[in-house]
Amino acid sequence: MEASTVSWLFVAGVVAAYGVRTWLAWRQIRHVAANRQSVPAAFAATVTGDAHRKAADYTLAHARMGLITGALATAVLIGWTLLGGLDALNSAVRAAVQPRFGDLAYQLALFAAFALIGTAIDLPASWIQTFHIEARFGFNRMTPATWLADLAKGAAVAAGLGLPLLALVLWIMDAAGSLWWLWAWTAWVLFVLLMQVLYPTVIAPLFNRFEPLANAALAERVGALMARCGFRSRGLFVMDGSRRSAHANAYFTGLGGSKRVVFYDTLLQRLTPGEVEAVLAHELGHFKRRHVHKQMAGQFALALAGLALLGWLSGQAGFYAGLGVTPNAAAPNDALALILFSLALPPFTFFLTPLLSQLSRRHEFEADAFACAQADGRDLSRALLKLHEDNAATLTPDPLYVRFYYSHPPASERLAALPQPA
Repeated sequence: MEASTVSWLFVAGVVAAYGVRTWLAWRQIRHVAANRQSVPAAFAATVTGDAHRKAADYTLAHARMGLITGALATAVLIGWTLLGGLDALNSAVRAAVQPRFGDLAYQLALFAAFALIGTAIDLPASWIQTFHIEARFGFNRMTPATWLADLAKGAAVAAGLGLPLLALVLWIMDAAGSLWWLWAWTAWVLFVLLMQVLYPTVIAPLFNRFEPLANAALAERVGALMARCGFRSRGLFVMDGSRRSAHANAYFTGLGGSKRVVFYDTLLQRLTPGEVEAVLAHELGHFKRRHVHKQMAGQFALALAGLALLGWLSGQAGFYAGLGVTPNAAAPNDALALILFSLALPPFTFFLTPLLSQLSRRHEFEADAFACAQADGRDLSRALLKLHEDNAATLTPDPLYVRFYYSHPPASERLAALPQPA
C-alpha cells in the first residue's frame, strides 16, 4: 500500500468523522436550546419547568464542552500522526531504552510514554467536566483528593493488568508468525473474560465501598424477583456512589459464580421498593434476553476483524510512512503498529455508532418489556421519570442525534411504550 494512499484515506476519515460529529453536536445544541422553555405536553403533569430547564442547560453544557474536546482530540490525533509526534516519541524512547534494556522494554516504554502523554492531555477536560460542569448542576460530590486518588488507582490498575497483557501480545506478534493476530485475539478474549470475574470482587472495591443490602424487606422482594427470573448471584450490594456523584444507577456484573447485583445508594434513597424492583427487573431483562452475551460476541467479532486487518497493515511500509512514522530498522515495529492502529481506526469505526446505538436501544425496549412482565410497569415508569429528572436527561433531544448516539431510547419513546402511572 502506497504511503500517499494511506495519508489521503486517513485525512478523509478524520475530516468526515470530525465534520459529522460537529454537525450533530450543533444540531443537538440548537434543538435543545429551542425547546428549553417548554415542557413537552406528555410530561407537563410530571416534570416541572425548572427541572426541564436544568436538564436542557446540563445537556447544552456537555454538548458545548464536547465541541471543544472533539476539536482538541482531532488536533492531537493529527499531531501524533501526520505532524510527526509519535515518530519523535518513538525515536526518543528507542534511543533511551533499547540499547540498555532490549526490545521488549523499549516497546513497553513506548506504550507507557504514549499513554502518560495522552492522559496528561485529557486531564484538564476531565477536571472541567467534574469540578465545573458536574459541580455547577449539583452532581459532583468528589473532592480533588478523591479525584487524584482515583486517577492514581486507575493508573496502577492499568499498569498492573495492561502491561503484562501487552507484553504477551508483543511476544505473540514476534513469535507466532503471520497468524499472530489470531493468537493475540485469543489471548485478549481470555483476558476480557477473566476481567469479568475479577472486576466485581477485586477491581471495583478499589474505588468504591460495597456493603450487603441491609433492608431485609427489599432484599426479600428482590430475591423473589431473581428467583422468578432464574438469576443467581453472589449477593446484593449497595455501592457508595454518593461519594462521587448524585447520579443513580443499578446494575449486575460478573460472570458465572462472580455475578452480583449492585445498587447505588443514591438509587435506594430516591426510589420506592416497587420502583427499585422494577429497575432491577429491567437489568435482569438484559440477562434473560442474553443481551450481555450478544454484545460481548459482537465485540469479540469486531476485535477479530480489526486484528486481522492490523495483521496485514503491520507488514506494509506505507502504513507507517503514510501516518507520519519512520519504521524501525534495528528494532521491532510491533508496538508502533499497535499504537498507529489505535490512532487511525476510530475515525472509521465512528460510522458504526448509529448501528450499534440502534441495537442497544432495541435491547433496552426488550428489557423494559421483560420488566413489565416481571414487575409493575407503572413502577418502572415512575422510576424512569425520577431517574431522568435526577440525572438531568433532556426530554427534547435532536431526533437525528438520538438515532446516531443514544444507547437508550429517549424518555418520550421509552415511556410511551410503558404503562402510565395513575
